Amino acid sequence: RVEYLSFDDYGRFGEKWSIDHPDAEWNLAFRLTEMTSMKVDPKGRIVRLTERDLMGSPFIYIIEPGGMQLRESEVLALRTYLLNGGFLMVDDFWGDHQWNNFEREIKRVFPNRPIQDVPITHEIFNAAIQMKLQEAPQIPNVQQGVESQWTGVTWEPRNGPGAEEPHYRAILDDRERIMVFICHNTDLGDGWEREGESEYYFREFSEKKAFPLGINILFYAMTH
Repeated sequence: RVEYLSFDDYGRFGEKWSIDHPDAEWNLAFRLTEMTSMKVDPKGRIVRLTERDLMGSPFIYIIEPGGMQLRESEVLALRTYLLNGGFLMVDDFWGDHQWNNFEREIKRVFPNRPIQDVPITHEIFNAAIQMKLQEAPQIPNVQQGVESQWTGVTWEPRNGPGAEEPHYRAILDDRERIMVFICHNTDLGDGWEREGESEYYFREFSEKKAFPLGINILFYAMTH
């Protein structure tokens, strides 16, 4: 999990990077060991992009980048890490406003590499055995997910326009490997962290969507 600097719309400093920690990591690690042959440290790690041993992390995770602000040293470090085989997953940000901020920051890292949609037929959605997904899932926060039983709404209206449809996008390296996987208008972290708070949420979003997709992403990252 990457620690980064962030601000809200009013210029106030925040720690969005820490949301869902540590239970999201604990629960995902448990499912990984339960459903695959991966050996996983359940504690996970918190890293900064400028740490000297970042290259020892084959997979890094950024959550809620809607207000993320990267320093120039972090931009350079992230570019170096990714071009040398690293993998970044981005998760839990919603709507056009938050997308615009993230896009601006990631374009500083790769100004000349396009961000492209990833079709459901791509192997990242089907990388692990018995973890195949038929459609691009939208995982809401637990409150929204529970309410969706009656409302049918699985997006977060409070985040403004452009939050209705889930988008899975990527930036590729020169070998067509996904090195940045972007989960927009969906919240896998809550699906991992909050699995035990509602039977409906667990069955509908954690079990069917958040854990299978998380395992597929990690499986892809570790084998490419």
